[in-house]
Amino acid sequence: MIGDAQTGAGAGKSLQLALVTETFPPEINGVANTMRHVVEGLEQLAHRVHVIRPRQPSDRTGDVEAQARETLVAGVPIPGYRGLRLGLPVYRTLRSLWRETPPDAVYIATQGPLGHAALAAARATGIPTLTGFHTQFQEYSRHYGLGLLARPIIGALRRFHNRSDRTLVPSSALRAELSCKGFRNLEVFARGVDTDLFSAQRRRDDLRRLWGCPTAAPVVLYVGRLAAEKNLDLSIRAFQRIASTHPDARFVVVGDGPAQQQVQRSDPRLILTGVKTGVELAEHYASADLFLFPSLTETFGNVVLEAMASGLPVVSFDYAAAGSLIRSGHNGITVPTGDPDAFIAAAEAVAGDADALLALGRLARSTAEGLTWRLVMRSFERELRQVIEHHQSEPPNETLPATPE
Repeated sequence: MIGDAQTGAGAGKSLQLALVTETFPPEINGVANTMRHVVEGLEQLAHRVHVIRPRQPSDRTGDVEAQARETLVAGVPIPGYRGLRLGLPVYRTLRSLWRETPPDAVYIATQGPLGHAALAAARATGIPTLTGFHTQFQEYSRHYGLGLLARPIIGALRRFHNRSDRTLVPSSALRAELSCKGFRNLEVFARGVDTDLFSAQRRRDDLRRLWGCPTAAPVVLYVGRLAAEKNLDLSIRAFQRIASTHPDARFVVVGDGPAQQQVQRSDPRLILTGVKTGVELAEHYASADLFLFPSLTETFGNVVLEAMASGLPVVSFDYAAAGSLIRSGHNGITVPTGDPDAFIAAAEAVAGDADALLALGRLARSTAEGLTWRLVMRSFERELRQVIEHHQSEPPNETLPATPE
């Protein structure tokens, strides 16, 4: 249960938030990572969070403490995304739960069946709702032979988000883009980084030796899902250009996904480590020299910020996290979005300049130090209070019809 919700939304008072998400740790992806920080950050600010998510194989039955903090629902596997599940549309369950113990607000992070049911249930019970735009589903479709669905997908996303009181997006650039597409009530919810965990101080010479890297040779790094939408082939081409003039260079690829075998076959020199987390992941960042981020489908790209915190210069297209955080030539390198030749040329140029790598990395770290999760969650808290207060002063006129489970 969510507990007593009579504290109200006034400044300084503890809030109770229901957080609905179809992915959550120990699952490994950007949305799950962000949700972990949202829960931890709000609890550190003395708020209470009740998580509603699909049941995971690692969940233990009979865990009374967990049941007090979470409502687990049945889910179905997502094709091509091993370990992830779509929550079932448990409208009646959520409506009953929130009528009995209403939270001050509901935050819906994902737009699957569970998210749709949660939005309908929250509106039916008069609870303020915020939704998060965390994934560019319409862009993903182009990489799976479904490009004709991009417009219908963005239309469905617009209808979903416009039914909430506020939609949170990770950057001002994405806010402007979605606003032009008819999305309303958009505000920026930036992302933070753990600058204690991700730090150049975690560099390990023994790890570099394990990669077979001579002291002076550049190590290129990619961290993320190995899938078509990540455009990883471009990073491989950039590495091959680097290796043509620096034969001892190494390309370390951290992560897994449906394109893993294809990536492995593309170049035998690639070092695929699989998924890394925590300190081990931080050590991989810090032990590299250059981070390549070729994706064109990100809403943000948390790995860019993790790399910067680790003192790594990033080469990326000029959008999402890189477009917001990097001043090209100052604390990283950005190139025009969608220009692969410029991406490869930039990677080659900076990889061959040891002094530039160090200088860019130091300033990247300086940028990241101003983006701690504590500061970000203060902003998120303000958004919650504003939505709750506005909802109380102007309650919605519409009650949505029931959605069958």
